[in-house]
Amino acid sequence: MTETTTGRTVRVLLADDQPLVRTALRMVIGDTTDLVVAGEAADGAQAVRLVEETGADVVVMDLRMPGTDGIEATRLITEGPTDARVVVLTTFDDDDHVYGALHAGASGFLVKDMALDDILAAVRVVASGDALIAPSVTRRLIKEFTDRPRTAAAPRRRAEGITDREREVLTLVGRGLSNTEVAAELHISVATAKTYVTRLLAKLDARDRVQLVIIAYEAGLVSVT
Repeated sequence: MTETTTGRTVRVLLADDQPLVRTALRMVIGDTTDLVVAGEAADGAQAVRLVEETGADVVVMDLRMPGTDGIEATRLITEGPTDARVVVLTTFDDDDHVYGALHAGASGFLVKDMALDDILAAVRVVASGDALIAPSVTRRLIKEFTDRPRTAAAPRRRAEGITDREREVLTLVGRGLSNTEVAAELHISVATAKTYVTRLLAKLDARDRVQLVIIAYEAGLVSVT
């Protein structure tokens, strides 16, 4: 892929306290025509400040950083005045952090041992306004979310006011399927699958695909067993 659906250059902020990680991402982004590194941050506080200063579209965010960590930085960015979206870098032993990032507003979850090209593809997906949860981590995300005690302030959500077909699509999204995979499963076009997802986002007041996954679980449409 050489260009985003927006047809413009995506400004990426790299937030990681490991210089080698930032260097690797900077180098591979430098070889693209549709992405550019807008800035680099070694901690969460710096990332929050640079988002506004650079006008970054997407932040590739490490979770474990000194001072302000990636979870708090994600929350401050997504609740802030910009439209920047956050893609989290995590590892499978970071379940507690992933849970926190989910509720802080992250739009993507990646693992650090992914191929760099796959990370760039995820940045493009998030920049286009979608969200990405790798199917390989979907079950862990849901399990971590549902294993925690719920409070009266966080009631179980229901998938109400949607059609039977939309419920089918929500179930497949909850299982971690992409729009292409949903289309193949239901024998519809990819464009139609995307339309259903867009309707679900609006009807269920969900920010992005990440929240649809959680709603699908809470509505009993998918399980971790």
